[in-house]
Amino acid sequence: MSKRVVITGLGVAAPNGVGLADFEAAIKAGKSGIRHFEELKNMNFSCCIGGIPEVSDELKLKYLTPLQLRNFTSSGILYACMSGIDAWHDAGLSFAEDEPHWDSGCIFGTGISGVEKMREATYKLDEGKVKRLGSTSVAQTMSSGVSAYLGGIIGLGNQVTTNSSACATGTEAILLAYERIRAGLATRMIAGSSGEHGPYIWGGFDAMRVMTYKHNNSPTEGSRPLSSTASGFVPGSGGGALVLESLESALERGAPVYAEVLGGAVNSGGQRLGGTMTAPNSTAVQRCIKSAVENANIQADDIDLINGHLTATIKDPVEIENWSVALGRKGEDFPYIHSLKSMIGHCLSGAGAIESVAAVLGLKNEFIFPNTNCDDLHPEISSLIAPEKVPTKLIETKEVNVVAKASFGFGDVNACVIFKKF
Repeated sequence: MSKRVVITGLGVAAPNGVGLADFEAAIKAGKSGIRHFEELKNMNFSCCIGGIPEVSDELKLKYLTPLQLRNFTSSGILYACMSGIDAWHDAGLSFAEDEPHWDSGCIFGTGISGVEKMREATYKLDEGKVKRLGSTSVAQTMSSGVSAYLGGIIGLGNQVTTNSSACATGTEAILLAYERIRAGLATRMIAGSSGEHGPYIWGGFDAMRVMTYKHNNSPTEGSRPLSSTASGFVPGSGGGALVLESLESALERGAPVYAEVLGGAVNSGGQRLGGTMTAPNSTAVQRCIKSAVENANIQADDIDLINGHLTATIKDPVEIENWSVALGRKGEDFPYIHSLKSMIGHCLSGAGAIESVAAVLGLKNEFIFPNTNCDDLHPEISSLIAPEKVPTKLIETKEVNVVAKASFGFGDVNACVIFKKF
C-alpha cells in the first residue's frame, strides 16, 4: 500500500530572512529583502536591484568548516547546506556518525552550480595554470555538488541526487521525494532547491530585458506580481529545504508535523500550442493543475489558497486565467492567491523550495502572507477574480486547509504540489 507522506522539518535562507523565525516574521510583515547593488550598476546592468540572503562569515561557520570555506565560492551550495541542515535539525534528526542513514536521502535541485568558481577556473586555464585550480573545483561546479555536499555533511545513505528544471526545480524536487517515500523506497528525504546570485547568473536575464529597470532607486518597490505597474521580475537567490517523511515514521518517533503532502503533478508543454523555451503553454499549465488535484485525491473546490509562480511579468494575468480555467473557479469563488516574489524577487531554481517553505509555514501557523506592491491590481486579473482574493495585508485565519503551490519554468516545464493541514 502507498504510504502517506508528511513534512517534519523546514529550513530556509532567503533574501528577507535566514532561518525559520526571521523568515516567518518577515513574510508576515511583508518585509522586502530586495536591495540596490552598485556592482550591477558598474557593470552596465539595466536592473541594478536584487535579493541576496544576508549571511555573515560567522554564520557560515555554523554550517561549514574553515577548510570547506577556504576555497568555497558557490553561493548555491552554501544556501543548500544551510537550509538543508536546518531542516534536518528542525525535524529532530542528527548527523550519521559511522554508518550512513540508509533510509534517508535527498533530492536537492539547482539551475547551475559554482559559476564564480568556473569563471575563476577559466582564467587560470587560459593562463596555463591548470595545477592551480584547486581540489574543490570539480565538486563545486558539477550540478550534483549541491546534493553531494549536503548528503556528505549529514551522512545520507539513500538516493542523493540533484534535479534541474529551471524555475520549476524546487517544486519538482518535493514531488520526486514524495514519490520515493510513497513507494516505500525511503523513509525520509530532504527535498529542496537553491539558486546562486551575482552578475554572472543574472546577466543573461538582463540581456533578455525580462527584469525591471524602473526601480533602481526604489528597490523594495521593484517586484510587483499581479500589479498593473509590474515591469519585469527582480532577480533573487537563496535556498529552501523540507524534510519529507512517511507518516508512520513520523508518528513512531514523535516528530512534529507541519503538513501533509497529498500529491501533485509535473508535465511539459512540449514548446507547442504557444509554449516556447521561455513562455508557458497554457494548455499544459492547466493540465498540470488538473492532474495535481486529481493525484491528490481532492476536488478543485477544496483548494483554499494558491501560492503562485507569478513573477511580475506580462504573464501574470495569463497565469491567473490558467488557474481559473483549470479549477473552474472565478470571481468571489476563486481561492486566495499570493506571490512571495513581491518580497524576495525571483530566486530562479531556488524559488519553488523557498516559496514552499513559506506556504507550509502559513498552513501550519494559520496565516496568509500579503502581496506587497499590489495596491494597483492588474485590470485583466480583477476582471477574472475578486480583488479581495489578492490580499495586500496579513490575514490570520484557521480556514485554510489546502494549499496549491505551482512553479513554471523555462523549457515549458510545470510542477504543482498540494499541501494539506495536518
